[in-house]
Amino acid sequence: MQAKLTRADTIDVKITDNETKIAAYQTLQSLLTDISTAAQALRAPSGVLDSQDDAFLNRAAYLTANGDVDASASVSVSVESGTEEGTYDLQILQLAKAHKVAGSSMSSSSEDLGLSGTMSLGVEGGESVEVTIDEDMTLAEIAEAINATSDESGVSATILKVSSDAYRLVLSSVETGQTITATDGSGGVLASLGVVDEEGAFTDELQAGQDAILVLDGVQVTRSSNDVDDLIDGMTFRLYQTTPEGTSIAVEVGADVSEVKSAVQALVDAYNAFREYAVTQQTLTSSGTASEDSVLFGDGTLRSATLAVYDALNQTIDDTAMSLLGLTFDENNYLELDETALDEALLSNLDEVEALLSFQMDASSSNVMLLARGTSAPADFTLDIATDADGAIVSASVNGDSSLFTVSGTRIIGAEGTAYEGFTFVFTGDDDQSIDISFSTGIAELLYNATEDLADTTDGTLQTLIDNLESTNDSLQSKSDTIRSAAETYRTNLTNRYAEYQAAISEAESTQDYLTALLDQWNSS
Repeated sequence: MQAKLTRADTIDVKITDNETKIAAYQTLQSLLTDISTAAQALRAPSGVLDSQDDAFLNRAAYLTANGDVDASASVSVSVESGTEEGTYDLQILQLAKAHKVAGSSMSSSSEDLGLSGTMSLGVEGGESVEVTIDEDMTLAEIAEAINATSDESGVSATILKVSSDAYRLVLSSVETGQTITATDGSGGVLASLGVVDEEGAFTDELQAGQDAILVLDGVQVTRSSNDVDDLIDGMTFRLYQTTPEGTSIAVEVGADVSEVKSAVQALVDAYNAFREYAVTQQTLTSSGTASEDSVLFGDGTLRSATLAVYDALNQTIDDTAMSLLGLTFDENNYLELDETALDEALLSNLDEVEALLSFQMDASSSNVMLLARGTSAPADFTLDIATDADGAIVSASVNGDSSLFTVSGTRIIGAEGTAYEGFTFVFTGDDDQSIDISFSTGIAELLYNATEDLADTTDGTLQTLIDNLESTNDSLQSKSDTIRSAAETYRTNLTNRYAEYQAAISEAESTQDYLTALLDQWNSS
């Protein structure tokens, strides 16, 4: 049986070797994915969904005081990705405030007040809500009853502890810029609480409700809230205090270079992790053979990936190289980052940094925009667009060849199998045009294309190798199981056969003993 199992043991060793190689490929796949992900943020990805990954589209608002004003204490500004860059002059003339009124002093917040009746609460322009008060309710419980309806009424209540034996009910509008309306029903509860007088007027108005008033680039606007998100698309102003007369705050919307710097650092980290793994896979023992950890020693896919990544990083784009970013290779081909050089480049040469890293299109007309792109850029070309009398696109061609594109509405789509495959343009014009188009492919774009094809977990090169090895292992495992099952059957058959032999031997020995005894008896007689 052990002789028969030798083949299965050999197969199991092969399965284990394949599993080790699968794990190595999966690690390589993960490391390349990290490079691809880091490159994605710097390559200016096309498409609406992918544009949110673009580090160059991240925006920040930079505040500068004009005059004796504390800019950061007066306002904060958040900016959405892709918002148009620009500078705005801001003055804050008035903050929005909630309307607040208070009742008279009560000796306790936890003793029954003996009040019974109804009150109607609301805000101007809204619907009032009736609140019922029972005679066994305390001041705190009355506040709870009011708060239970605040979503509908727009009025909330708090208990203000003035001293150990003085408590006051305070009503506030939930939203700023609104005015409370309060009317007593049966029982005169509001009057008993000192919120309104005999004529229904508030007895103690702590704070009048008011809108925020601000001036942006000389235009005065009014809003009911101190959070203003509808002045400029993509920007939200949060107002904290007014600006002194004669002062203002310059709000500059620009690229968030800290996000670009973080993306560059992420790319460096991802590459160095990949490099360390690649070095590990090429380690030799003292005898000159591959070490136990070098599972992918001499592997063609690892070698191709290493060369592709290294070549991408060493590309020169319009006479500019990665040294612009403060990046250099050390003696072991790990990347080193000079943060001072990177900071200087981001602050003074951001456009050049973007051109070095990202994919860019230059068109002679603003009527054509790039919606999606393929993995390789075609050479410079002139796109001839023909339209009908209504301005709809009839055809798009290069050098008279209209088979290179298909037209769908305003979209011009590169035909499969051509140099323009994967490219989609959007045309916003309404007349015939010949548009010169050129592309530049940056380092991050090259890195993304080199690693994405290898690391794609659906149909990438590494995934194909992994799938093939797993399929091979399934077949090998089936063979091993068959051999072991047959060997087990053989063992069972042998055991049964030897048991039969033993039984026959035992029976023969018993017969022999009987005959020997019989002969001995005959001889003695």
